[in-house]
Amino acid sequence: MQLALFDFDNTLTTCDTYSRFLRQVATPAQLARARWTVGPWLLGYRAGVLSARAIRARVTRVVFGGRAVEQIAAQARDYAEQVLPGLLDPKMMQRLQWHRAQGHEVALVSASIDLYLQPWCARQGLGLICNRLEHRDGTFSGRYAAIDCGPHKARLVRERYDLGRYERVHAYGDSSEDRPMLALAHERWYRGRRVA
Repeated sequence: MQLALFDFDNTLTTCDTYSRFLRQVATPAQLARARWTVGPWLLGYRAGVLSARAIRARVTRVVFGGRAVEQIAAQARDYAEQVLPGLLDPKMMQRLQWHRAQGHEVALVSASIDLYLQPWCARQGLGLICNRLEHRDGTFSGRYAAIDCGPHKARLVRERYDLGRYERVHAYGDSSEDRPMLALAHERWYRGRRVA
C-alpha cells in the first residue's frame, strides 16, 4: 500500500482558495473595514514580518467571529461545488487521479478549513487533515477548534497514519509549511517538480 499526501492551495489549485472564500463570505461591513484592519497585516505578511499562520488566525477571527454556523456552512458547500472545480490545477489533478487509479490511499493536508474541503474531499474519496473552526451554540468563535494545522502538518500526518505500514509515501506541496510533510515522504514534489 502507498500513501499520497497533497497540500491544497497552490498545489492542487492555481490560487489560495481560503482567501477567496473569506472574501466571498465576508459581510459588506467586514469588507469595508478590511482595508484598514487586514491591509496592514497583508503588508506585514508580504514583508516577512507576519507568518502565514499569524495572518490566517487574524483574518479568521475577523470574518468568522460571531457568525452563524449554518449560514457559513451553506455558503461553504456551494463554494465547494460551484467555485473549487474552476480553481483546480489540471496537471496536479491528473497526478492525484493517477494515485487513485494505482489504488494508493490519498489524503489532503491543508491549512484551509473543513467547511468547504470536507464536501470536496468526500466527493473525491480523499482523506482530510485540515483546520476546523470552533463554534458554540450555532455561532463561530473566530478561532480554530484545535491548533492551526499549517505549521503542524507533519505531526498531524504521523498521528493519523502509521507511515511504517506504507511501502512508499508521496508528498506534494508548495510552501515552507509543507516542507516538514515533504520530509516524511520517499517521493517529494515541490511546486509541481519532483525533488526526491
